[in-house]
Amino acid sequence: MSFGLWDFILIGVVSIQAGILSYISDPKKKSLVLVFPFPCTIATISLGTQVNATHVLGLIDLAIFTYGVRFLHSKVKLNIIFSIIFCAAIYCIIGLYLARILPDTEILFWISVILVLFVAIMLALFTQRPYENPYRTDLPVYIKLPIIIGVVSILIVLKKYLQGFMTVFPMVGVIAAYEGRFMLASICRQIPTLMISLVSLMMTIRVLSNIVPFYWSIVFGWMVFLSVLWFLGSFLWEVSLYGKRG
Repeated sequence: MSFGLWDFILIGVVSIQAGILSYISDPKKKSLVLVFPFPCTIATISLGTQVNATHVLGLIDLAIFTYGVRFLHSKVKLNIIFSIIFCAAIYCIIGLYLARILPDTEILFWISVILVLFVAIMLALFTQRPYENPYRTDLPVYIKLPIIIGVVSILIVLKKYLQGFMTVFPMVGVIAAYEGRFMLASICRQIPTLMISLVSLMMTIRVLSNIVPFYWSIVFGWMVFLSVLWFLGSFLWEVSLYGKRG
């Protein structure tokens, strides 16, 4: 499979965002930067298909990856690299299976939206508020860049089979999980914000792409995304049914 212009742009965007994350030590700021869906946007353009249920359900798959890495590393005490690779493999297995069996229908898209919103709200309510100290670890560029290129290249090769799951794969997250291995609770805490904000973007693109040119639907989608992120960001960070340290 040959790489197109947007595929190379995707590699560049992921590399830049991962680089920015390296220089941020504050847990909340690091997790917030991780939320911005630059890779997802470029990957959606690269994929070249209508936003559908596979894009939306990929957000639940993303939550499984993020919380899975934290559970394996922080709770089970497994090596962080093994935890990331294992959870990334689980993400791809789930994505490849569901992308093969899910039909591209309007009703399934909106059912998926409701499911994602429900899961996000439950995660926001039951995920403990973390109290983590600032920490910064900068993986050397000569290690980081080949990993990013390798991960994104594999996704590009598999995008026909992963479909929308490819667009929300944690391309930056695989690096962020390693560099933020001492603040995984903070990264998990931001996942509900990402899910609700990003599903709002997806809904906007889905609706408007039938009315306006595709690129304009993405522009309007980003406007909705930023509005939802601004409204819900601090709220979801604070709300929790647990008051103890995470």
